[in-house]
Amino acid sequence: MRRRHFVSGLIGTTAGFGLTTAAGPFAAARSATGAFPPGWQPVPVPNGQEAAQLLDVAAAGPGLAWAVGEEGRNGSTRGRPLAMAWDGTAWTRTGLDHLGFAGQLHSVAGSSPDAAWAVGTDTSGRGHLLAWDGVTWREVAYPGREDTGTELTGLTVAPDGRAWVSGRNSDGQGLLHWNKREWRWCAPLPGTVTEAPSGVHRTPGGEIWVYGTGVVARWDGAWTELPPPTGIRFGVTGLLPCADNDVWLTGWDYGVGGPPGKPPSCVLRHWDGTAWSHVTPPFTVGLLSGITGDEQGRPDRIAGWDFWDQTRAHYLRWDGTAWASERGPLATTPVLLNALARIPGTGEYWSVGTTSSSPSPPAQARMEHFGP
Repeated sequence: MRRRHFVSGLIGTTAGFGLTTAAGPFAAARSATGAFPPGWQPVPVPNGQEAAQLLDVAAAGPGLAWAVGEEGRNGSTRGRPLAMAWDGTAWTRTGLDHLGFAGQLHSVAGSSPDAAWAVGTDTSGRGHLLAWDGVTWREVAYPGREDTGTELTGLTVAPDGRAWVSGRNSDGQGLLHWNKREWRWCAPLPGTVTEAPSGVHRTPGGEIWVYGTGVVARWDGAWTELPPPTGIRFGVTGLLPCADNDVWLTGWDYGVGGPPGKPPSCVLRHWDGTAWSHVTPPFTVGLLSGITGDEQGRPDRIAGWDFWDQTRAHYLRWDGTAWASERGPLATTPVLLNALARIPGTGEYWSVGTTSSSPSPPAQARMEHFGP
């Protein structure tokens, strides 16, 4: 169960609010030195087969980044995996025909040219684990790959090249670890957990957390669980553990009576060491699709989709005491962002998504960049 997808239940709603879906994103102007202008700017991105979406993005530095997703999807029928790479000058498509599977790539992480990974799911539900070889992605084996019920959901990579994948295997749900020699499953999550986590997060201090609708837990050789937040038709998109008494969680909730036809509500929760509290964000109808911390792991930015103003992204920026609105550039299409990543050492960010809230043509990948 991956959380970053076209928004379900909203097919046809954009027409009712006067939104256009014909034109693609504007191109961001760059200076003679190749630097982006300050603030959020749209970035040229290679078109994919309609309908296309980018589901995740990761950066190793200003000259190396990866984005993954899906193209050619038709409603509930899966398309083909989509991948792009940034070389410091432009985003280019990475050929994936050699992988030979239909479906999507939904998570990517990397810390260097030889320490990057991606995970995806094919149309049969089987998880695929890919390694970056400097030019393209190649599939690698992992324990449980052929077992029924094995699922890979999210990725994180440490600066030294170690990696962790959230998901499940036939013995339970939890975490798959790369120690730079081999992949091994960690101990299963406690028996109270009934769903696979939807993502994994590594703090700057090296803590590993998994999260999802039914689990928030830290792994340090054994599991330490927080009580999971509750909701109705609830989805979790991101987790930012800043301290034992300072954890942020983002997502969406359809509540009672929806979908279809009803837009989701934004979910922003905070753990103070004792309980989860509801935090009201600057906009409340839509979803919060991802959260990132600064270099020290403190609250920084959240990406979001504002149902009432869909022609520009609605980011949230931490001002030291609260989350404040930060708007993306106006577009001629809807803007639905699925993921957000900080570019290490720069104060810059990538965000990725799509130009439609429904998985149908003419949806194309959308990308934005923030420069200080």
